[in-house]
Amino acid sequence: MTDFERFKERVYQTFGLDLNSYKENQLKRRLDNLLTRKQYADYQVFFNYLNSNRNAWHEFLDYLTINVSEFFRDVKMFQTLESKVLPELIQKRGSLKIWSAACSNGCEPYTIAIILEEISPGKRHQIDATDIDNTILQAAAVGSYGADAVRNVSKERLAKYFTLEQGKYHISGKIKSKVSFKQHNLLADNYPRGYDLIACRNVTIYFTREAQDKVNFKFAQSLNPGGYLFIGGSETIFNYAEMGFEKVSPCFYRKK
Repeated sequence: MTDFERFKERVYQTFGLDLNSYKENQLKRRLDNLLTRKQYADYQVFFNYLNSNRNAWHEFLDYLTINVSEFFRDVKMFQTLESKVLPELIQKRGSLKIWSAACSNGCEPYTIAIILEEISPGKRHQIDATDIDNTILQAAAVGSYGADAVRNVSKERLAKYFTLEQGKYHISGKIKSKVSFKQHNLLADNYPRGYDLIACRNVTIYFTREAQDKVNFKFAQSLNPGGYLFIGGSETIFNYAEMGFEKVSPCFYRKK
């Protein structure tokens, strides 16, 4: 067994994180770079450091999960969500139950909350946002962002839903109150059920094909019939029909 394989095994046994579900070449290249940059002698030394330092583990998760997100990321896709998908679901269901999975810094669930506030004002919807990384969830709950994160937000929406203080854009309390954050590991935890929309974008591209299939199949089980899975612009589900989906448009799959 190589040092790298032993490292993956020990991470799984100790922290419950299955690194075998990540694309191996991509993962090893990134971790080798990390070890070089941080000047760890080998994977054994690195593991010992992770195991003895809680902050180091959170930093590692942060690095692994590539916490990059922004409001209205892939503007055209969010236009489809706003003009077609959400109105259709609201017409059918009234009040919606939505899951933003691997939500990172909260831009995505807050974007959905803004859209719902505009297309169904006064209506209560449930938006659950989850991520494996507790540190990023704490930041998401604070709801404070740099200019890059809000570059796709219109001037009208910026004025209405954000306040600018000391170079940071703070999301309004009204929008913040619509989203609840919770820790969840897509590769290990049970999946909640009964959703009308699940957004999981630009996450499974880092997983092996087998892990992608498992995750997408579980999403299918979590959705109500007629519910939608909303994925990232660089992702495709090739075997969607086997999972009980129909492809409605790029990035949108509806459960039959």
